[in-house]
Amino acid sequence: MFKKLDKMLERYDKLNELVADPDVLSKMDEWKAYSKELSDMTETVEKYLEYKKIVKEQNELNEMIPLETDKEMKELMESEVLQNKEKLTKIEEELRILLLPKDPNDDKNVIMEIRAGAGGEEASLFAYELYRMYVKYAEKNRWKTEEIDNNSTELGGVKEVVFSISGKSCYAKLKYESGVHRVQRVPETESQGRVHTSTATVAVLPEAEDVEVTIDEKDLRVDTLRSSGAGGQHINKTESCIRLTHIPTGIVVLCQDERSQTKNREKAMRVLKSRLYDYYQSQYDKEYADNRRSQVGTGDRSERIRTYNFPQGRVTDHRIGLTLYTLENFMMGDLDEMTEALAIADREAKLIAGADEE
Repeated sequence: MFKKLDKMLERYDKLNELVADPDVLSKMDEWKAYSKELSDMTETVEKYLEYKKIVKEQNELNEMIPLETDKEMKELMESEVLQNKEKLTKIEEELRILLLPKDPNDDKNVIMEIRAGAGGEEASLFAYELYRMYVKYAEKNRWKTEEIDNNSTELGGVKEVVFSISGKSCYAKLKYESGVHRVQRVPETESQGRVHTSTATVAVLPEAEDVEVTIDEKDLRVDTLRSSGAGGQHINKTESCIRLTHIPTGIVVLCQDERSQTKNREKAMRVLKSRLYDYYQSQYDKEYADNRRSQVGTGDRSERIRTYNFPQGRVTDHRIGLTLYTLENFMMGDLDEMTEALAIADREAKLIAGADEE
């Protein structure tokens, strides 16, 4: 760990020289790249410098204690040595966390896709409630949401809804939501009071930037269709619905949210780029990083990750074994306790994996 920190310190000093170099300042893209790299390592370097300062104090105290003749002064110095040991242990743990590889997608915006699973109309209603939950969570975090596509049902549910969330660290907080969400409750249409189980799937995709995904037009099939949905004067009258098919991967994106064909195509391209980015990233992870996947992970989307039990008022995340008896507030977007617990579990799993590799 300390070899890595020493190398980082060298690079930090070099970067400080580079960002102040007039030749670099004249090349704005280069200067921005160096500045970002410098900013990313500043917290770790400052913590390491604090560590080195305490180590230096500790060494000086250890040299002085045997020479000290005043009993009270000696006891004071010995007490300071013990305090410094505790500080060093704490800072070492903080440095291990700071050195964990950062997810390059954490600062990205998000494309979320929610689909009704098993359970018919009840699954569609639950899918809508999940959508509303994430929108309210976004509002609490002052993130911006934008609906991209919505295939709704006549009873107020959704078969599928696709939307974007943009804001600070939204992917970092939402990335653990991918997977199968299960609901257990008595549907309004159930006359005998039996509890039914339904599911919905959630996919959280980091929104890809143009530089990250290049789509060749010859690999793309574009179809225009008439919009369909639950009513509305515009429905079925014009061919504003866009369907994009990426031929090499078979990924299909449909967008009919806007009245304008052009706007629907723009939104569909955003979703397609994010799905392709996720597809290629997943292929890479599968090939090269299976043995390093954390216990929490962003997960296999066929995995049941959470159960929402309405009769008992509880929500349980099966990956970390956490149960909260605050289901009503949870469905209103109060997700912080869960998302923080998932992030901590992920970090601890990575620390253990890192220790095993050492």
